[in-house]
Amino acid sequence: MNLWFRLLWLLVTTPFRPRLVPPFGCSLLPFRVWFHDLDTSLHMNNGRYWSLMDLGRTDLMLRSGLWRTVLREGWVPVVNAGMIRFRRELRLFRAFEIETAILCWTENWLVMQHRVISRGRDGAEIVAAVALVRAALYDRKAKSYVPVARIMSELGTDAESPPHTPEVAAFLAAEETMRQAGAAER
Repeated sequence: MNLWFRLLWLLVTTPFRPRLVPPFGCSLLPFRVWFHDLDTSLHMNNGRYWSLMDLGRTDLMLRSGLWRTVLREGWVPVVNAGMIRFRRELRLFRAFEIETAILCWTENWLVMQHRVISRGRDGAEIVAAVALVRAALYDRKAKSYVPVARIMSELGTDAESPPHTPEVAAFLAAEETMRQAGAAER
């Protein structure tokens, strides 16, 4: 994470924001494009999107209360797959929001969606980018991923995963294909 001031701001403001109800509470964080976010084309650098999405996942963990267990147990958040689709550029000083939500899960992985949203002059929503990530919590002591059932228990819910949407199924299939190709290269 290379966004220390934005992270500090998130940590300072979290106690004043409403608690998120897991697992379907949605994080919505406001941002603005600053000079250090730009690339040589003078729009927000594609890598910056990923870094800001880290803050969305952090906000979910903080506002759901899961961070207490993560710290106590020494778990580490991990993203092992991601796919993004850029739709509109974000230029200097443009205000935008990052919406982060858990879509579904498997035994050990959560599939999350990030939407980068700006507003048109008429106030209409403009989706600048959409990303899917496969994330988990890793238990260093046990050297294994924390079962999602345990995470849900810590969140105080026994909710079942919604079915995979077609885009989630395609994302997970593409990730599996890449994993198999990587294994064959060894």
